[in-house]
Amino acid sequence: MEKEQNKKIEEEVNNETKSEKISTNNNPKNKKLNENKDEISNEDKILDLEEKLTRTLAEMENQRRRFDKEKEDAFEYGGFSFARESLNLIDNFDRAKQSLENDKNIQGSDVLKKTLEHLDIVKKDLISIFKKNSIEEIVAVNKKLDPNLHQAMMEIEDDNKEPGTIVQEIQKGYKMKDRLLRPSLVAVSKKVEKNEENSEEKVKK
Repeated sequence: MEKEQNKKIEEEVNNETKSEKISTNNNPKNKKLNENKDEISNEDKILDLEEKLTRTLAEMENQRRRFDKEKEDAFEYGGFSFARESLNLIDNFDRAKQSLENDKNIQGSDVLKKTLEHLDIVKKDLISIFKKNSIEEIVAVNKKLDPNLHQAMMEIEDDNKEPGTIVQEIQKGYKMKDRLLRPSLVAVSKKVEKNEENSEEKVKK
C-alpha cells in the first residue's frame, strides 16, 4: 500500500512540473525575452562586421595611397642614385683641368689651351644634360650657411662678413628637384680673434 501511495505522489509531482514547463514555454512574455536575446546578438554581430569592414576598407585605402606615392617617387626620382654617382664626372673634369693648368711643362702652350677648351665644352654639355633632368648646382658663396644644403668644413676669420657667411666653396653641391644629391662643402666666416697681449698693451698705453 505504501509503495502504491508513493508512486501516485511521484506521478502527481511529475505532472505538475511538466505542466509548469509547458505553461512557461507557452507564456508570451518568455517568448518575447528569447526573441529579444536573439535580436540583440544579431545586432552585435552586424555591428562587429561593419567595424571589421570599415577597418579593412581604411587599410586598403592607406595601401593604395602608399602605392601611389611610391609610384610617383619612382617616376620623379628614379634616376636619383645614378645622378648622384654622375657628379663624380664633373669633379674629375675640374681635377683634370687643374692638373693640366699646374703642369709646368705645358703651361702657356697651344696644346694646353685647346685641351682646356675641349674640357670646358664637355663639362658644359654635361651640366646642360643635368639641368634637363632637374639637377642643378647649389649656390653657396656669399650665402648664409644652411645645414640642409651646406656642410661647413672650416672657419675663416673675416670681419667684413657676418659670422656664418660662406666665403669659400671647397666642393660644389647639387640638388635634384627638391631633394639633396650632395651638400656643398664650404668654409664660413667668423670674427677675427684679437690677441689678449695686444689688447693689454693698448690699455697700458
